[in-house]
Amino acid sequence: MVRNRVFAGRYRLTEKVGTGGMAEVYKAFDEVLGRVVAVKVMLPQYAADATFTARFRQEAQAAANLSSPYIVNIYDWGQDSGTYFIVMEFVHGIELKRAIRERGALSERKVAELASQVCQALSVAHQFDIIHRDIKPQNIMVQPDGNAKVMDFGIARSGNSSLTTTNSVLGTAHYVSPEQAQGKKLTYASDLYSLGVVMYEAATGQLPFDAPDAVAVAVKQVNEEPVPPSQINPRVSPAFESIVMRALSKDPAQRFASALDMKNTIDSYLAGNYTGTMTAVMSKDKTRVMNQQNGRRNKQNKNKGKKQNNDEIGEQSLQYDEGKKGRRKKKGRKGLIAFLVILLLLLGGGSLYALNGGLGQKVPNVVGMAQADAKSSIEKAGFSVGTVSQENSSKVATGNVISQTPKGSTWARNGTRINLVISSGEAAPARVSIPNLSGMSETEAQAALASANLTPKRGEDTHSSTVKEGMVCEQSPEAGTEVTAGSTVTYSLSLGPDTVVVPSVTNMSQSDAVETLNGVGIEASATTEYDSNISEGYVIRQTPTAGTKIEVGSTVTIVVSDGPDPRTLTPSPEPEPPKPTPKPTKAATPTSSG
Repeated sequence: MVRNRVFAGRYRLTEKVGTGGMAEVYKAFDEVLGRVVAVKVMLPQYAADATFTARFRQEAQAAANLSSPYIVNIYDWGQDSGTYFIVMEFVHGIELKRAIRERGALSERKVAELASQVCQALSVAHQFDIIHRDIKPQNIMVQPDGNAKVMDFGIARSGNSSLTTTNSVLGTAHYVSPEQAQGKKLTYASDLYSLGVVMYEAATGQLPFDAPDAVAVAVKQVNEEPVPPSQINPRVSPAFESIVMRALSKDPAQRFASALDMKNTIDSYLAGNYTGTMTAVMSKDKTRVMNQQNGRRNKQNKNKGKKQNNDEIGEQSLQYDEGKKGRRKKKGRKGLIAFLVILLLLLGGGSLYALNGGLGQKVPNVVGMAQADAKSSIEKAGFSVGTVSQENSSKVATGNVISQTPKGSTWARNGTRINLVISSGEAAPARVSIPNLSGMSETEAQAALASANLTPKRGEDTHSSTVKEGMVCEQSPEAGTEVTAGSTVTYSLSLGPDTVVVPSVTNMSQSDAVETLNGVGIEASATTEYDSNISEGYVIRQTPTAGTKIEVGSTVTIVVSDGPDPRTLTPSPEPEPPKPTPKPTKAATPTSSG
């Protein structure tokens, strides 16, 4: 499938995230609604097969109307370029199967929490008369918040489905119910059996039935009883084990009455109010039901025998005689065993002790001991240490025993190898690099953080002159920073540029005008010119004009008066210099005549 291919004109594929039996799943971006989605695309080789296309369409229809926080939402489906696709919620997290494969047995409490949520999802589906028919850990996603999401209703079928009955055997052999393996009519109890297998595997790290091929596994599903989970994982409690074993009953009638009934029982266990006492009651009921069934079966065989010919009757008689011989042999063996037990009791303490020493004894409980001490205790008791594996633990000190198999106080033959799980201490928290969220929408940012196993948090929106409104403009910590997985990353969305209305500063002094503009976040740039009407040092005009909206930090130019232009002034006439005052003349002095 080509990256960036667009389905239905809106779903752009970005990367492949998984491949199933008949489809590939891609992470995609819905360009209409602006959100990350998952697109399941049918493989080309099945697109022309009417049966597969019907089943593909059925998946969309089966899950589209189911509303539950524990069911993957279906958004859309259609056909494009000769193939079919389903658009669904993109779930961040890890498949439960992968978690089991990577981490081994999970804590039974966590398994119970997930199982309760799956029961809730199945309860919703069953209310719509929909049987999932393929419950397995590959179809259960565990999200970063620890909650489950049930997905892939690809072979789900309602009670009135028109698909052929041969489809009833579809499913994964390790998780199908006995009735599903036999191709019988299914009920809601079949989903509960499959969930029981999932719980068994998650709590022990092992499947209850395994074999080289699917047919052999299916035969075991029908004919064999599972080993109790506690014999594989000694940490499994009786209460939890009773829930699992009841879900794994071969007879659907002996399982829980409904998904809601199973959920309520699990919730009671989680609340500490369930001890598993229902197991004994169930066993009695099961015995009674089986006896009733055997009685009916014998009666049917007897009536049928009357109609058969002599050869058939003879063959039945032979089988009956052989059966009687077998029962006599079993009775004989039981009698012999009882006789030996009584004989041993009569032999007295010494002989009994010797016999016990030869056959076996109780396994010492070494849980919590240091590895060296545990080894010494095991060997002193006449056993040997088997495989030693390590596991992270926040509760058991490094180097001490977390669990043992066989568990302590159980009976085992001398020389039995005791397998140990040793604590390697608390796991170091994973480190992840914070992605760059700048310019992303909120949906894209949340998806990017969830994919990196980080917790998104929206901070206070802020103005930005460089980032488009509604997109991420700030984040903390910064992109590229390495933090512990699950850490919170705060992002802020852009409000666009911050704007302000330009105030009027004309006729103000230059200093007052600059102070007024700076006070609202505007820079001032001044030029001067002569003006005979405005006093020198005062603003003549401004650009932009008052009342204009501009971005904060922008510049307003003010023109300041330099006073009248001296070149346009008429010079005043110079005053005439004062005229000099005339000096007075002396009068002639008369002379006397003779």
